[in-house]
Amino acid sequence: MKKKNIAIIAHVDHGKTTLVDKLLEASGTFRENEDVQERALDSNDIERERGITILAKTTAINYKNYRINILDTPGHADFGGEVERIMNMVDGVLLVVDAYEGTMPQTRFVLKKALDAKVKPIVVVNKVDKPSARPKEVIDEVMDLFIELGADIDDLDFPVVYASAINGTSSYSDDITTQEHDMTKILDMVIEHIPSPKEEEGSLQFQPALLDYNDFVGRIGIGLVKRGKIKLNQMVSCVRVDGTIKQFRVAKIYGFLGLKRIEINEASAGDIIGIAGLPDISVGETVCEVGKEEALPILRIDEPTLQMTFGVNTSPFCGREGKIVTARKIEERLYKETEKDVSLKVTPVENDSESFIVSGRGELHLSILIENMRREGFELQVSKPAIIKKEINGEICEPFEDVQIDVPEEYVGAVIEALGNREGVMENMTSVDKEVKLHYTVPTRGLIGFSTEFMTMTKGYGILNHTYKEYRKEAGTKVGSRKNGVLVSMENGKATAYSLGNLEDRGVMFIEPGTEVYEGMIVGENNHDNDLAVNVVKGKNLTNTRSSSKDHTVVLKRPRVMSLEICLDYINEDELVEVTPLNFRMRKKILNTEQRKKQESKKL
Repeated sequence: MKKKNIAIIAHVDHGKTTLVDKLLEASGTFRENEDVQERALDSNDIERERGITILAKTTAINYKNYRINILDTPGHADFGGEVERIMNMVDGVLLVVDAYEGTMPQTRFVLKKALDAKVKPIVVVNKVDKPSARPKEVIDEVMDLFIELGADIDDLDFPVVYASAINGTSSYSDDITTQEHDMTKILDMVIEHIPSPKEEEGSLQFQPALLDYNDFVGRIGIGLVKRGKIKLNQMVSCVRVDGTIKQFRVAKIYGFLGLKRIEINEASAGDIIGIAGLPDISVGETVCEVGKEEALPILRIDEPTLQMTFGVNTSPFCGREGKIVTARKIEERLYKETEKDVSLKVTPVENDSESFIVSGRGELHLSILIENMRREGFELQVSKPAIIKKEINGEICEPFEDVQIDVPEEYVGAVIEALGNREGVMENMTSVDKEVKLHYTVPTRGLIGFSTEFMTMTKGYGILNHTYKEYRKEAGTKVGSRKNGVLVSMENGKATAYSLGNLEDRGVMFIEPGTEVYEGMIVGENNHDNDLAVNVVKGKNLTNTRSSSKDHTVVLKRPRVMSLEICLDYINEDELVEVTPLNFRMRKKILNTEQRKKQESKKL
C-alpha cells in the first residue's frame, strides 16, 4: 500500500479536528454501526470542554490503495513547538483557514514552519457556510501571507478546497451553491498533490518527534521511519542528543488506524509509528541499527518562556477537599508529565523540599497541567507566572509576543491606552466595516493578566490572539502589575451578608454569604491601590430591644466569578492561588495580618 504523510495546521478554532472527523468518515474507516463522537481525536476532557487541541494526535486512513497518515496539530501558540517538530515527519500540510476570520497570528506561525520545512501546502477554506464568509478575500490574504513569508514560486500556485467541515461538504469552487455532501475532494487533492515519503536505501533511521506515555510500557517515542526497517524485539542503538549511544530492545511497535493504536511487528521507511523499550527515549534522538549509528539532525525544542512555583498547600483548609496533598506525590505527578511533554521543565526549589519550579510555554500550557492535577484529586498552591529572562550579548532580555487584536471602533482608544501602559509597540492598524485590526509587539510579561482586562474593556466583543516572537532587551519595570489592591480577610469563619453589605463600598467582592474564609484569604478587590484587611464574618449585634425602623433585607451585588486562569493572571508576587478539587482560592503568602503589616513597613 502506498503512503502519504500530512499534517493539518491552523489557528485556534478554525476547524482542524472537526475536519479530521469528516475525513475519517469519508474514507470509510469506521464501521456503519460504530459510535463515534464529535471531535473524536480530542480525547482529553479539557480538550472537549474548551474545544481546543492540546496535544498533537496521530491517525491514519486507508483510501484508494493509499495509507494516509494524518497528524492533527494544536492551534494554540503555547503548543507551537509540537507543530514545528511534526513538520519533519510529513511531506505536506492542509492549511485550514476560517472563511470569515482569514489569516491569524497562529496561521502565520504554522505556515512559516511548514514553508521552512519545504513541505507541500494545500489550502482548505473552512466554514464557507457562514453568512459572513468571504472566501475570495481570504484566499487573497493567504496569498499575501505566502509572499510575505518568502514562499517558493511553486508553493504560490497552491491548490484550494472550499469546505464546511461541520456539515461535511466540500467543493473546488468558492460558490456556496456548488458544495457537495462529500469530503473525498480533500483526500483526492492529497493523493494528487502531496508527494509520497522518500524511501531511502540504507540502514535504519527513526527519530521521535512526539512523546506519549503508557503505564504498562512506559515512554513511547512517536516519529517517522526515515530509512530502513524496524522489527519487534530487534536490538537497536539510540544516538542521544549529547552523542552517547544506548542499546535497547524494541519492546513494542505501534501503528495508527482511525482512532485506534494497533500493535504491529515491523515498519519500513515512510511509516509514522510509536516505539517502546527505552524508558528515557527523547525527542530528537536517532534510533539506528547496532553498529551502523548515523544520527539525524537534532530537532529543536522550544524553550519555556514562563515559570511558576508549585508547592504543597499550606492553607488552614489543607486536606479538606483533596486526597493527594504530599510533596512526594506532587513531585511524582510533575515528573510524570515531563515524560510526554518535552516543553515542560521541573526543578526542585533550593532549600525547600515542598516546592518545585515548573517552566512551560505559556499560561495556558501551565494552567491545563494544574486543571488536570486538580481533577485527579490533588491539592496544591501555585505562584504568579513569571517570565524566564536570558542574557544575550551581555544584555538582560525577555520574551516578546506578536499580538493581533480585532475590536469594534468604539473600544480602540481604551485598548491602545492599555497596551501602551504595558510597553506594547503598535506595528500596524487597519479598519474594515467598523472593525479595527491592531498588530502589536508586546512583552510576554505585559500580557499576563491582560486577557481579563481586555474582555472587560471591549465588553466581550474583542478578539485577542498572540504568539511568541523573540527575546528582546528588557522593557519597563512595572509592566503587567495590578493597579488595585485587594481586600484580605482578617478572621476565620463563614462570610455573612451583613459584613459583605457593609464592605460593598470598599470594592468588588469575590465571595458570597456562607463562604468559608480564613485569615489571609483574598475576598475582594479594593477600590484603591493598597491592600485592606477586612472582617467578613462579623454578624449583626442582636438585642432584645425592638427597632423603631423595620430591618431591610440585605441585597448584595453578585460577586465576581474567578476562574483558574483569571486567578493566575490576577495575583501579585506576594500572593498564591490555592487549588483544590472543588475550589480556587487566592491568598497572601503571609497569612497573619500583623506579620504582613510588619513586612510591608520594612519595605517602606
